Amino acid sequence: MARTPSTMLPLGTPAPDFALPNVDGKVVSLADFNKSPGLLVVFMCNHCPYVKHIRDALVQLVREYQPRGIAAVGISSNDAGQYPDDGPAKMADEARTAGFTFPYLFDESQAVAKAYRAACTPDLFLFGNDRKLVYRGQFDASRPGNGIPVTGKDLRAALDVLLAGRPISPDQTPSLGCNIKWRAGNEPDYHKG
Repeated sequence: MARTPSTMLPLGTPAPDFALPNVDGKVVSLADFNKSPGLLVVFMCNHCPYVKHIRDALVQLVREYQPRGIAAVGISSNDAGQYPDDGPAKMADEARTAGFTFPYLFDESQAVAKAYRAACTPDLFLFGNDRKLVYRGQFDASRPGNGIPVTGKDLRAALDVLLAGRPISPDQTPSLGCNIKWRAGNEPDYHKG
């Protein structure tokens, strides 16, 4: 199981725009979340053991914070040609089975993952009401097989501080997971420029 850390996009970065198809076929865009005080963008997929490890806790966390105005969106950017379990049909099954209460979007071109400098699954990005990045860290310290309970502690703390209107500490631990499955020749070089 390869372990890839988040690139840790600089705090304060404006949320890159997106307009992607949801599992129900409707296109969802960044502008659809304008009224929310916070937007959680999670790069995820169906087959990754790191995502599977936090999936139920992530679904529960989103359900808890949605009534408080937090919006969330999941994005799968994996190459569905090489990883068919991460394609739209299986994504729809996953959203239904797991009880997602948030859109689950397919980034077929992988352009949105590149715009966010997403590197792993799960890769979490929390934006404030001005849609500037305030948190890009781990869900919590739990990983498959390390025995630490899955609580969402780190993300919960960031959400609570955001909703209280206070600045979130920039001391954030990168998310860790499987690398995004880039199409051949489409791999980004985040270390250039």
